[in-house]
Amino acid sequence: MARLMAIDYGQKRTGIAVTDPLQLIATALETVPTHQLLDYLKKYVATESVEVFVVGLPKRLDGTDTDNTPRVRSFVTRLQTALPDVPVHWHDERFTSKMAMQAMIANGSTRKDRRDKGNLDKVSAAIILQSYMESKK
Repeated sequence: MARLMAIDYGQKRTGIAVTDPLQLIATALETVPTHQLLDYLKKYVATESVEVFVVGLPKRLDGTDTDNTPRVRSFVTRLQTALPDVPVHWHDERFTSKMAMQAMIANGSTRKDRRDKGNLDKVSAAIILQSYMESKK
């Protein structure tokens, strides 16, 4: 089986998470500078089989778009052009940053690790991916 990959797109950096090949466990993979993201994904897909990209869709509590939503939609258009064989699925990312912080605290992360926004981004991507997997059961 191919992996599922989640993308928590940010203006400066993007968190990435993947499943194992059997699609049982979502794991935080990497935080990539956003301007390098497409190149990173192309290289990853060249070495690993990816079944689907799951992209976190930023929305406000009332369901309206955030300031980042147009950037994410623009990125997805570029992603679909660059890697047309891998479908993209949207998944609600509301509360993932807060959940990621709580998960890091519960797992005993140091205060220094929690201050590193890159760690928060990739844990958020793992939460998006886990939520997506649970929604498909």
